[in-house]
Amino acid sequence: MGTRPRTPNDAFTGADPLDRDPALLPVALDQTEHDAQERRWTPAKIALWAGISLLGGLSWVMLAVVRGETVNAIWFVFAAVCTYLIGYRFYSNYIQKHLLKPDDRRATPAEYKADGKDFAATDRRVLFGHHFAAIAGAGPLVGPVLAAQMGYLPGTIWIIVGVVLAGAVQDYIVLFYSMRRGGRSLGQMARDELGKIGGTAALIATMAIMVIIVAILALVVVNALAASPWGVFSVGMTIPIALFMGCYLRFFRPGKVSEVSIIGFVLLLAAIIGGGAISNTAWGAAFFHVDPVPLAIGIIIYGFVAAILPVWLLLAPRDYLSTFMKIGTIGMLAIAIIIVRPEITVPAFSEFVANGGPVVSGSLFPFLFVTIACGALSGFHALIASGTTPKLIEKERQTRFIGYGGMLMESFVAIMALVAAVSIDRGIYFAMNSSAALTGGTVEGAVAFVNSLGLTGVNLTPEMLTQTAKDVGEATIVSRSGGAPTLSVGLAHIMQQVAGGSGMMAFWYHFAIMFEALFILTAVDAGTRVARFMLQDSLGNFFPKFKNTSWRTGAWLTTGIMVLLWGAVLIMGVTDPLGGINTLFPLFGIANQLLAAIALAVCMAIVAKQGKFKYIWIVAVPLAFAAIITIYASMLKIFSTIPAVGYFAQNKAFSDALAAGKTSFGTAPSVAAMEAVVRNTMVQGLLSILFVTLAIIVIVSSVVATWKSWKSRDFGTNEDPALPSQMFAPSGFLPTPAEKELQGRWDAQAAAEKSARRAQDTGAGAPGR
Repeated sequence: MGTRPRTPNDAFTGADPLDRDPALLPVALDQTEHDAQERRWTPAKIALWAGISLLGGLSWVMLAVVRGETVNAIWFVFAAVCTYLIGYRFYSNYIQKHLLKPDDRRATPAEYKADGKDFAATDRRVLFGHHFAAIAGAGPLVGPVLAAQMGYLPGTIWIIVGVVLAGAVQDYIVLFYSMRRGGRSLGQMARDELGKIGGTAALIATMAIMVIIVAILALVVVNALAASPWGVFSVGMTIPIALFMGCYLRFFRPGKVSEVSIIGFVLLLAAIIGGGAISNTAWGAAFFHVDPVPLAIGIIIYGFVAAILPVWLLLAPRDYLSTFMKIGTIGMLAIAIIIVRPEITVPAFSEFVANGGPVVSGSLFPFLFVTIACGALSGFHALIASGTTPKLIEKERQTRFIGYGGMLMESFVAIMALVAAVSIDRGIYFAMNSSAALTGGTVEGAVAFVNSLGLTGVNLTPEMLTQTAKDVGEATIVSRSGGAPTLSVGLAHIMQQVAGGSGMMAFWYHFAIMFEALFILTAVDAGTRVARFMLQDSLGNFFPKFKNTSWRTGAWLTTGIMVLLWGAVLIMGVTDPLGGINTLFPLFGIANQLLAAIALAVCMAIVAKQGKFKYIWIVAVPLAFAAIITIYASMLKIFSTIPAVGYFAQNKAFSDALAAGKTSFGTAPSVAAMEAVVRNTMVQGLLSILFVTLAIIVIVSSVVATWKSWKSRDFGTNEDPALPSQMFAPSGFLPTPAEKELQGRWDAQAAAEKSARRAQDTGAGAPGR
């Protein structure tokens, strides 16, 4: 375990080794001060929370109970924000107080394992940006758009309620438990808590699923940036900007987060605006026009470099930088919705709830809950929360703000994506998101197909599709599936009503495309680094030296292995006749939620081993829901006889078509595409069997471990030994008055010590000395 030698300043008294000498500045507020702040209810505070509760309740009534022909989009914003505020203030505080019990007197791995590379105490605001950017990938943008097929209400309830009770709970608890265990990966924690069988299954599952997840994230980036000079330039420029920010904070102006934030924000805006200007020049259009395969190779190289560089140099500042654009864009969209107040004509529950439709195959239960993964509950987040983030946290109480709060922010992104999708005409929505096999890839074919669906109030015309494409500066919007183009059209439709009018729709559309590409790419670099940590932890069970993340040879070797694995899947997807997204995305959703079930299962075993059975329901309830949903969905994908749902049923249908001598079938326009479907569905089916089997083993192992702890009452912990902290930092984004006062004392002491050193240096260099 990480230790450090005691220094003359390590003056501790009393029975508790974390008690600090009263003569020294405290490293944390006393717990009684935190409790007093929580209990201090003034009339103004009571009125504020009463108002939030009433507004939230009214918003939910308008969305779920009132059944008019339309619903105003502002109720989505108010319902989400009010629910998030209540969930964070009360439920996350309940978890913190009763289940986790953080102690800021205790040093975090960022302090006692500090190496300046992977372990580095990072300002909580920068770390929030890094964590949010790392977890917020394709899921919160794509999933809600696809699920809009089922109506606005199912997705809204799952995103908002699901995140408060499940997604944010998972992220927060996994982050805290990993931090208490020296930043160990989820797979290694599973091995420590569940034994050899359950732990091995978890290690294999997490690494295999991680390869698929990073590959699909990278594939979405390739699809968004390929042949887009504007996107390649703007996203590419974030790398040197982030390097500058990292060096600025490290060497030139340490601690000046606000200062470098303003500089980074201005440079980011310049990169976005400059990208548009350069893409309109002949040389810019030629130089920054990159085809899919070279772009994929570039992303693979970037993933390797980003994972081996010190985290303060590229990863943290780049993710912090991208957070400006992410949160800024979503906040801008929310404000625009409040100003414009668009009326939503999509029904609460659509015609496709029971049997699925042209966008998502399968019924609402269980496929809504795996189509919308990130934004409500995501296993990928557990890998980040047990990967880079726990190695960077300054103080234990910051895990609530970063883990629970970061996930709430991502959920808001998902809600805004859903609102953008349902705000456009339903006919245009289905024309954009139905496959080319259904629409023929033409305006006329799309009009005929959509109108044949018999949707109430939908009468699509060719002019509607051609005019929309013209407005956003695209040749066509027909069969632009995958979610990103639909979100961009919805955002452009809303924003042009606030700024610029219809003449600005093309700008807003391409701005949204850049926003989505930047959103996703930051998850690729963080995911690669986490994959490296996972492999190092796994190999460390056999070769202990790999557990030392500061060992550069081991870091480079494990990074190279993981990059080659997901890079190979990425290249396969890029060169696939059907574009690759059809191969990987359906598997992504289920695998991601199975990983969430694995993470919650590990957390349940830890809670049981600590003897906290009174609060085990906090983890057990979302675990039960995730397990039922994902195992049932997996069984349907494996055993369903409906080709649109089952992998092997689809495999058989296409195999039979090939055997019958057909040259096209279903979504495949050629023999090569048909053969690709046969190959891909077999890969999907076999991987689904592997993933669900491993997940069941982990869940059963967790239940057995929990039962043993209950029966034997033999409690213990695999946490690292508690070491006293030597630093102070506030626990939330904004410091409380008490934290601000203590921070001022620490700043004054630092300034006095700096002045004393300067005087000493000056005296030592004076003549005659």
